[in-house]
Amino acid sequence: MRLAKSFTIEEDISEYVEETKGMRSASERVNELLRRAMTQEQSEKLEAEAAAFFADAKNDRAETRAMQKEALRTFSRD
Repeated sequence: MRLAKSFTIEEDISEYVEETKGMRSASERVNELLRRAMTQEQSEKLEAEAAAFFADAKNDRAETRAMQKEALRTFSRD
């Protein structure tokens, strides 16, 4: 379903759309560009979430190594 909406865009963006639309309408080209931007934004968000997750995992790994060292020291006493 398509909705008729009105947005104001900057002149240089309008010129870019006109130059790159080819045989499609300007609306189709704008929709294509917006979909690509949405996908890019979602990818960036997922990358940031992954980076935060693995940053926490690095800290956990240091704690795990410390625990393993202590466990080995305990085993060597027995």
